[in-house]
Amino acid sequence: MKRRSTVDDTALARLCDVLARLDGSEAVQSFLEDLCTPAELEALSDRWCVVPLLAEGVSYRQIHERTGVSVTTIGRVARHLEGGAGGYRAALSVRSAAAGGEPEHLAR
Repeated sequence: MKRRSTVDDTALARLCDVLARLDGSEAVQSFLEDLCTPAELEALSDRWCVVPLLAEGVSYRQIHERTGVSVTTIGRVARHLEGGAGGYRAALSVRSAAAGGEPEHLAR
């Protein structure tokens, strides 16, 4: 994978636009499987499975024991959940709405 010090905002915006326009989770999954390596998909999936557990207040140790995700990754996700760009919170809201309501820990 290429390592750069900055993200090309235009390219990222184009990628986000395509993701937003895909029709349904199956199309998104197919796109991600074509776009990402298996290791990248695993990293993305690991991070996402940690998010709801952190939002529920599960300890890092318990999350690690349940998921096998490293404590370092859990800490990184926690930092972004609390002080990142808001993407994790937005995704949790979408997940919650799909499940029929907003959990108390997301109401702010």
